[in-house]
Amino acid sequence: MDLALVLFGSFFILIMLGVPIAVSLGVSSVVGLWWTGMSYSILAPTVYSAISKYSLLAIPFFILAGFIMEKAGISRRLIYCVETLLGGLRGGLALSAVVAAVFFAAISGSGPATVAALGAVLIPAMVAQGYDRGMAGGLLASSGSIGIIIPPSVAFIVFASLAQVSVAELFVAGVVPGLLVAAGFIACTYIVMGVKGNFIVGERHSYREKLVAFRDALWGILTPVIILGGIYSGIFTPTEAAGVAVVYGLFVGVVVYREISPRKLLDVLVDAAVSTASVMYIVALATVFAYLLTTTRVAQDLAQSIVGISSSAIVVLLVINAVLLVAGFFLDTISAYFIFLPVILPIALELGVDPIHLGVFVTVNLAIGQFTPPVGVNLFVASNIGKIPANEIMRSVVPYILSAIISLLVITFIPQLSTWLPSVLVD
Repeated sequence: MDLALVLFGSFFILIMLGVPIAVSLGVSSVVGLWWTGMSYSILAPTVYSAISKYSLLAIPFFILAGFIMEKAGISRRLIYCVETLLGGLRGGLALSAVVAAVFFAAISGSGPATVAALGAVLIPAMVAQGYDRGMAGGLLASSGSIGIIIPPSVAFIVFASLAQVSVAELFVAGVVPGLLVAAGFIACTYIVMGVKGNFIVGERHSYREKLVAFRDALWGILTPVIILGGIYSGIFTPTEAAGVAVVYGLFVGVVVYREISPRKLLDVLVDAAVSTASVMYIVALATVFAYLLTTTRVAQDLAQSIVGISSSAIVVLLVINAVLLVAGFFLDTISAYFIFLPVILPIALELGVDPIHLGVFVTVNLAIGQFTPPVGVNLFVASNIGKIPANEIMRSVVPYILSAIISLLVITFIPQLSTWLPSVLVD
């Protein structure tokens, strides 16, 4: 267990010093290699094998597709469509924010991208209608986390690569849990507004306005239908679907809406390249960390220690969730996969937990970390987009954290929520 102390100790010391997560993973891995006396020659082949997997090719394409969809004006049209349908209800604009997040999650596959795309429009609109700005930012920050639960999800692609499970099954499995988390956010919003006695009713729209808004947003609404429908019908694989999403987004943005100019396309390509590089940099360096955990049997020893806490599967799953929730305070989803999956996957298999179910509840757990202080990335995206002090959003996000934890427990202990749909739709 000395190596465990060296690896995790050096990693968390670097994190607390403000060193970027990817660099912290790389440095602690090198320290681990030095501690064990292993050759540094394993670094290059390990890193190369990590990022050269065919399934990971979907990541840059889905990231690019998300940026294209945003610049094509699809997010703005989706928001307006949802707002015309729901805006006239009590708390309708807040309800619209969650529903729009579900729709855009089915396009972007990323939490921060969902917050950025929707927050720029919805946060100012909610504040203008009289919503507390902290609540508006907190709602968008939390709702954005649905982006890695509803398919297509970049996080699911990485998990599937590590756990050697089907990406298509994981995509299907995320639908019902994602909708459950969204329903929890809606209920939480109404409870918060009820406590404050501040139910805001927005503008009601005519049936004609609703029809026009729906027709204008139809190309965006069709995006997840084409992507996910093609995957589940067997027309193309998830990796091929990512390429299809890019081509479809370009067609909509250039030909249909005509909002993507050559200059804007160049900006999109640069932004997508930077985001992809960030993800793959983490994947590459985290793989070395995970390699050390598995080859030196540290992961197996830690797994046995957790299993030894109790013979009850319920207690062990609660412990796993508690560990991951704490990890989410400091780690992004992909880094947490590489660090903890070598430990928890053997435990889950020993307990008879379906790997698909494991992938879903672990991802839901780590999605909470995206809007959990102190380093939840969605919090700072919402703060920057909405020009709201981060501390105001952090206070307002607490009820949504509690709501998400309740949804997490339901998803963890009712596996059928994750496994039923794949058993019906995926052969």
